[in-house]
Amino acid sequence: MAAVGAIFRSGLRGAMALPQQQRAWSSGPDQLGELGKGAGKGGGGGGSIREAGGAFGKREAAEEERYFKEREREQLKNLRKHHEEEISHHKKEIERLQKEIERHKYKIKNLEDDD
Repeated sequence: MAAVGAIFRSGLRGAMALPQQQRAWSSGPDQLGELGKGAGKGGGGGGSIREAGGAFGKREAAEEERYFKEREREQLKNLRKHHEEEISHHKKEIERLQKEIERHKYKIKNLEDDD
């Protein structure tokens, strides 16, 4: 569970930087047991409400899952926006460099005409 906390604290980039075996933190039945059914086998109980199990434990587990899914969606949205901005920047840079190439070609042509 500590790896999961580290992943979410460091964000999506931190998760991608981890080795494959540490990234495979899916909540499988062998690690957590059934969500909301009390303490799992992962070493940590997840807090007193989740340890107690029952309706409150299930509700807490569902809220936690919702929170992390929303957080992941937000991080992916921000990552997409960042990449779109990068693409836009590079397209503008390409246009600028193409104009520079044309300007230099024009200068070369003028030099050849002077000969």
